[in-house]
Amino acid sequence: MSFHSMWAELLPVGRSSASGGYRRFAWTPADGECRAWFEQQARDRGLAYELDRNGNQWAWLGDPAGGDAVVTGSHLDSVPDGGAFDGPLGVVSAFAALDELRDRGAQFARPVGIVNFGDEEGARFGLACVGSRLTAGELTPAQAHRLTDGDGVTLPRAMEAAGHDPDAIGADPERLARIGAFVELHVEQGRALDLSGDRIGIASAIWPHGRWRFDFRGAANHAGTTRLTDRRDPMLGYAETVLAARREARLAGAVATFGKIAVEPNGVNAIPSLVRGWLDSRAADQETLDTVVTGIEKAAREHAAAHGVGLDVVRESFTPVVEFDHALRDELARILGKDTGLRVPVLGTGAGHDAGILSARVPTAMLFVRNPTGVSHSPAEFAAEDDCVAGVLALADVLEGLACT
Repeated sequence: MSFHSMWAELLPVGRSSASGGYRRFAWTPADGECRAWFEQQARDRGLAYELDRNGNQWAWLGDPAGGDAVVTGSHLDSVPDGGAFDGPLGVVSAFAALDELRDRGAQFARPVGIVNFGDEEGARFGLACVGSRLTAGELTPAQAHRLTDGDGVTLPRAMEAAGHDPDAIGADPERLARIGAFVELHVEQGRALDLSGDRIGIASAIWPHGRWRFDFRGAANHAGTTRLTDRRDPMLGYAETVLAARREARLAGAVATFGKIAVEPNGVNAIPSLVRGWLDSRAADQETLDTVVTGIEKAAREHAAAHGVGLDVVRESFTPVVEFDHALRDELARILGKDTGLRVPVLGTGAGHDAGILSARVPTAMLFVRNPTGVSHSPAEFAAEDDCVAGVLALADVLEGLACT
């Protein structure tokens, strides 16, 4: 099956008729449809299919027991009303690249694997890269079992409902030991390639990033009868903290976003008792990120105190800077420039990926495909068809250079 037909087959799954974006959340029916699609693609190609203890899907050409397998792939889940390309482009391109190599008559000297990591976006349970974090031992089963979605459904309960055993989850060093190199293809989540005029790029590093929860606690009261001076309104401290986050990020050359909020009791005519906001912040280096988050928290506490409300700040997740394997990165550049002599641009990214989680355990690298809008995590996310095909061919060249004689 070609890239185009695979893409067309996957495109409707989990798509919202209202927004045009995707809602492929972990362990939901839409996620199940994506998983069924992956399994069918593997079996159609005669690949050995596996579902691991953490819900990640694998398709193997050759026996990976020797520990030198070349693996590619990405994820199929989405953020709320996300775009079509973030994640799925890497999975579809992986199968298409394997088809391309078979059409070339390539002789494989190393096993090749394709993976779909589960719950990469963290849209349902609030923690990104759950599948790869569990596998790499960066998330313990106990921590995972405490994850809860917005409806109060725990991760174990969601997994059980989808037919997966939550008691089996945990670190999987034996599986990671199969991998000699992991290369993830991904749509660029910015405009660097569009501005440089290049279709394909190579990742240098992932910025350090994290998520922090800010709980502003006030007192519920009547919106129509309570004097302004008598109010303990947590929304005011939250609103001023949102502005402070923008200011701190701008001054430091970083990014900081309050993109999710929960309000209690959440009534139009009620002063809130609780405003809970989630901060996502990222920077090119750890020192800058620390400066930004410290500044935001300092401002939040000052604003909370000024309005007579309490404040709790909890760091829910954090990923330090990831420098991708230099030798593998250089090998990708050599392979892609071998016939053309062109220099493939190398660029950093503020977006987190499963490749970043695995990088502490196995050599990893990433390829980016041009995104002319620079928009991601939105229905407007886009990559032109010819750029997607260029990505497939680049990935095929890389797999051939790494895994074939």
